[in-house]
Amino acid sequence: MKLSEMRECLAREGIRLTRSLGQNFLHDANQLRRIVEAAELSPADRVLEIGPGLGPLTEVLLERSGEVLAIEKDERLADFLRKRFGLDANGKKEASRNPTGRRGALQLVCADALDYLKQESLDWSDWKVVSNLPYSTASPMLVELAQGERGPARVVVTLQLEVARRLVAEAGASDYGILTLLVQLDFAPGAWFKIPAGCFFPEPDVDSACVSLARRDRPLLAGSLRPHFVRIVKRAFSQRRKMMYKLLKLDWPEATIGEAFEELGLDPKLRAEHLELEDYVRLTEKLCASGTREGLEGSASSLP
Repeated sequence: MKLSEMRECLAREGIRLTRSLGQNFLHDANQLRRIVEAAELSPADRVLEIGPGLGPLTEVLLERSGEVLAIEKDERLADFLRKRFGLDANGKKEASRNPTGRRGALQLVCADALDYLKQESLDWSDWKVVSNLPYSTASPMLVELAQGERGPARVVVTLQLEVARRLVAEAGASDYGILTLLVQLDFAPGAWFKIPAGCFFPEPDVDSACVSLARRDRPLLAGSLRPHFVRIVKRAFSQRRKMMYKLLKLDWPEATIGEAFEELGLDPKLRAEHLELEDYVRLTEKLCASGTREGLEGSASSLP
């Protein structure tokens, strides 16, 4: 869908885009192709697309995958997508072949994507997420996908450049923080690239980037310890300028923290951003093994 076609569709349907919903639609064909290529799609793949908008990315996904589930919050855009793709009353269209090639099956759901993702019964382990995420909700959506017991095999998303840098950050970098660790616990960051503002309509006020994340082959941490990992990370980054050791003493006895740091070879003077992901994993395991589970659970109310 070219920019001129996008403008024409919006005018014809009488749709005024809403800034609060992060409605900045990617129309550049080259960037759409790069995004889909990063997802390494095959006709056997099932794809979750969050915020399809007018469907330019949806169109390409249907050509490369076997099935697409698109979640659109805006009812006006959902109505447009139903007409554009010829969906039935249930918002579905089966896979088909035509003179121009094959097309995967499409299902459209009109819902708040974050609420949809929080449904406990959903299993995304055989899915790939390929989306131009709304900037205002990108971070919580990524955390929800990453922390789910049955997360997707791959996540390829376009989002604000600032958020992209946090996702791929390494220890010691200024962008390294809570989001980095919560996502990288389960997903290894891969290649990423910037996308100019001129590739969107309307043009956003911030820079954008596409990031590829691949689910780790093996979990770094047992499922029962994940809530404790989250609490440790949040406490450690609650005051970035303070030494992590002192912050952790707010929740655990100093002797316990001291023993853990000594056994793991961690300098008590380090700040949170200087510890690697693996250090946080080992620290979580050590504190939980030291009988400090009550302290971990009791610290929840004092964290953001």
